[in-house]
Amino acid sequence: MLLALDVGNTNIKIGIFEHKKVIQYARLTTEIGKTSDEYGLLVSSVIKYASIDREDIEGIIIASVVPSINYTLEHMCQTFFDIKPLLVGPGLRSGMNIMYDNPREVGADRIVSAIAAYDKMGGPCIVIDFGTATTFGAISEKGDFLGGAIMPGLKVSMEALVNNAAKLPRIELIKPKRAIGKSTEENMQSGVILGYVGAVDRIIQEMKAELGEHAKVIATGGMSNLIGPISDTIEHVDGRLALHGLRIIYERNKARGREKK
Repeated sequence: MLLALDVGNTNIKIGIFEHKKVIQYARLTTEIGKTSDEYGLLVSSVIKYASIDREDIEGIIIASVVPSINYTLEHMCQTFFDIKPLLVGPGLRSGMNIMYDNPREVGADRIVSAIAAYDKMGGPCIVIDFGTATTFGAISEKGDFLGGAIMPGLKVSMEALVNNAAKLPRIELIKPKRAIGKSTEENMQSGVILGYVGAVDRIIQEMKAELGEHAKVIATGGMSNLIGPISDTIEHVDGRLALHGLRIIYERNKARGREKK
């Protein structure tokens, strides 16, 4: 079995694969102050909950956008599983050409999601990850990562509004009942959420104009289930897309992923 960890600024997504199927999924809060032992106990509890023995984990792969936590997680893997994990980054074969001025600038999360999107939908396609930041990745017909766009995440945008406007309250992020709100809460839901969807759709339209109108669009990330159904341009939603990308990369580097510490 394969243990995949997708480390974001807010959450760590955990997927346990048996062949190509996710048989256990969980999310942990990303906390830089946690020790390797604390993370080891949390991950072990996820595995135990699925009635899986730690000895059944044959390989581990990690994609991280939080460099300060990488050593902690690598040490956890070696201590609790006796496995040296694969860390997505330079030197690991992804199978995707990165057509960036400096390929090292592209976050590991964007690469794994792009690989999974191309595997699932073919190209050209656009993948959107609704996380702390919302990222857009454009993949060509032959599977090259061409680049994309980055904008503040929906929760970040809401927090910026609330923190800088003294009278505006924190609200629940749900689909607004109507565009013309009848209360401060409804006004904020209409403005923030419908405005955000409008920005997302415009970026996708501009990308399609460059990629080709037949480009397919898939969304992932924490807010994808909220934005996806409202958007006019998002065709598919897959909250576990990055984990499947990690599985694909692991398969392409399998020999290295079975190294013991």
